Parts: sequence; structure tokens; C-alpha cells
Amino acid sequence: MSELVETLRSLEIGEVPVATPTGRLVAVQGLLLESAGVRLYTGQRCRVELVDGGWLDAQVVGFRDKVSYLMPFKKAAGLATGARVLPVAGNTTLPIGRQWLGRMVNGLGEPIDGLGRLSGDAVLATTPPRVNPLKKTPVEEPLDVGVRAINAMLTLGRGQRVGLMAGSGVGKSVLLGLITRQTVADVIVVGLIGERNREVREFIEKSLGPEGLRRAVLVVAPADESPLMRIMATELCHAIAAHFRDRGQHVLLLVDSLTRYAMALREVALALGEPPATRGYPPSVFSNLPQLVESAGNGEHPDGSMSAIYTVLAEGDDQQDPVVDTARAILDGHIVLTRELAERGHYPAIDVSASISRCMAQVVPPSHAQAARKLKAALARHARVRDLIPLGAYQSGADPETDRAVRLHPHIEAFLCQGTREAAPLADCVQQLEAMMA
Repeated sequence: MSELVETLRSLEIGEVPVATPTGRLVAVQGLLLESAGVRLYTGQRCRVELVDGGWLDAQVVGFRDKVSYLMPFKKAAGLATGARVLPVAGNTTLPIGRQWLGRMVNGLGEPIDGLGRLSGDAVLATTPPRVNPLKKTPVEEPLDVGVRAINAMLTLGRGQRVGLMAGSGVGKSVLLGLITRQTVADVIVVGLIGERNREVREFIEKSLGPEGLRRAVLVVAPADESPLMRIMATELCHAIAAHFRDRGQHVLLLVDSLTRYAMALREVALALGEPPATRGYPPSVFSNLPQLVESAGNGEHPDGSMSAIYTVLAEGDDQQDPVVDTARAILDGHIVLTRELAERGHYPAIDVSASISRCMAQVVPPSHAQAARKLKAALARHARVRDLIPLGAYQSGADPETDRAVRLHPHIEAFLCQGTREAAPLADCVQQLEAMMA
């Protein structure tokens, strides 16, 4: 009792809480909860009372006049009109450190792997930090991803951001797993956004494996999570990757997929009444995508890097899909996977002629770049006569370069194919490429 009295005496009169601001739930419409009676700001966390005495966590996503719009993190059940709405004071932060490696969390940073609470020696904001563009370290070193077609023909750099563009069922997730296992990086942050629940465990056991898991942090928000959780999970994995980058480590960020993030943004925007524009996507989606992507890449620390690979779903194999087109414009390169190659058993189904790495010229020697150009030229020449060869209509001798492309094509196809457990170090890939195109 005496300790309580001393504590009260030490408080200034202005610091003593005299009331708890409380709002009331006035409506539930689709994904949105409407609250009135308390002043809330966008992005603020709230707790909504349930009929059984429990509480539902939600976040303010908008307001109109004196009504605030909230969106719950989890499925809303047990709500009643007039339920109390309590704002949560202060900004949400998480403790983070090396203890996060090998762990799996949801969009709120809560562990979902049953291995206990997470701790750390630093504070992590749940939104990715902004970096002054003039202070970002340039992309100067190659990134070895262990995939022959990428290492040789589409070489990536540390700090580059690239998209895997493909329709459904052509091997995006398998390729992502191959990259995850073999990329040379200190920390790997994986965001599984909007994917099937079945794929989460499969990715951990088959794609990552015990070795990969030890240096990885997984942020998971499957398809059955609320759109707000999918948005927060995507932003959280960027914040985690930026934390390790700013401490001088080489980080690889993998997000599967950027399209599901865009779809979650669309659901929230449409629920708030924003008019649809391009193929049902409101304009705010295309302003949020660059903000997210620009938080990736290198930071101010001279020794740290943050390379990012995003899968982008081309609905109906349409490479002019609005999300695909936007991603192609804001990323530092795109790797296109085609159904035609997948149906021929060519894995990974990377169409190197339609793909590009905008940082390749900065991180490879001239001999490597020249050999890659020769291989692309050989593929283009073979494509012109490919339909003539089975018919016997192609006659060799007319063009020596075309003859050479036809002769080399089986070797090029074998070079670009790779098994899911086959290793392909960068140095070996370059050596094989230069020897083949000499």
C-alpha cells in the first residue's frame, strides 16, 4: 500500500489518467466495422468487445465525418451493436534480433511455430523504413542465386529488386525454393502472402530444408487470412529484411506473391468506397506498390545489402496485366516464366529472350556480357527457323550464323535446364557459358 501511495505522489497531476476514451460499434458492413464516439487516427490499433467478453483486434483504415472505419485482423464473429471500441495508445513495435532466425510469424509478428515467444536486443517498427535515395549504396557486386539460367544470362546484383512473372502452375514457387536454398546470403526473409495453407509446410520442408531454415525468417499470411493481415505481413517482411540489412548483413527477401498484396490492397480500397479503375484495381493500389518496393534494395550501411525477388502472377498468362505491367516498371528487372517451356518439360521455364536484368551490366565483366548476348542472338536466330526444321524446309548453308544457332540449340537447352536439387555456382555458370559461345 505504501508503495502505491509513493508512486501516486511522484506523478504529476497531468499524468494521472482520469478516464479511458471509449467508442461504440455502430455498424458492420462487409469487411468494415464502423465506430463512433472516440477520436481515432488512421493506422491506429483498436480492440473491439465481443459478446462473450473477449476482444477483437482491429486497425483504423479510414473515416468519414465522425465515423471511423476499422478492419479486423482476424475473422469477425460475435460482434454486437453498441460494443465498446478501445483505442490502443502508442505505436506498435516488436523486439528483434538473431533469435528470429529459424522462426515463423504472422503479420502481427506473433510466432505461429509453437516454439515460444520471440525476443531481441533491438526495436523493430512494423512498417518498412524509408531510405534517402542519395544515400543508398549502389549495386556493384553479383548475387549468386544458384540458378544457371539466371546466373549466366540474367545476373543479379546485391541490392537489386526483380520480379518472377508467370501464370499459375508454371513453376514460380519451385524456382523460388531453388533460389532460397542456394543463394549466398547471411539472412533470408520469406513472405508467403495469400498462398494456400498446404504450401506453407511444403515450402519449409521441401524448399527451405533444415539448412535454409536456420538462416531464414518466415512471415506467413495464407489466403484465408483477412486482407489487412496480408498487407501487414508483406510490410513486416520488408521491415525485418531492412533491420538485418542496416546491421551490415547480406539479406535476400523473397515475397510470394506481390499480386496477392495488390489484391489485398484492392479489397480494402473497394470496401472504403474507392472507385475501381484499371481492371477493378483502385488508383491507390498503384501508388502503394512503389512505396513498398522502394523500401527494398540497399541502404546506407556500406557492408549491408537487401536483394528482393517478388513473384508476380500474370492472370491468364497475360503479360499486360496491370500488376505485372506496374511491377515491370518499378523493379530492376523481370524474369518471365512461360507455359510453353513448362509444357515442353523445360525447367525452370525461364524465357531468357523475354527477361532482363537491368543491373547485369554493372556487376559482370565484358566477356560474360558478350557471351550472354551471343547466346540470346543464337536463340533468336533459332526461333526464326524453328517451325521449318520439323518440316524439312530448312536448308543449311544459306546463313552460317543460323546454321551455328541450330547446331548449338540442343546444348543451349541443356545448359538452361536445371534440376530442383542441382547446384549451379556463379563461377561455373560463367565458365560454361563462355566456353559454349566461344
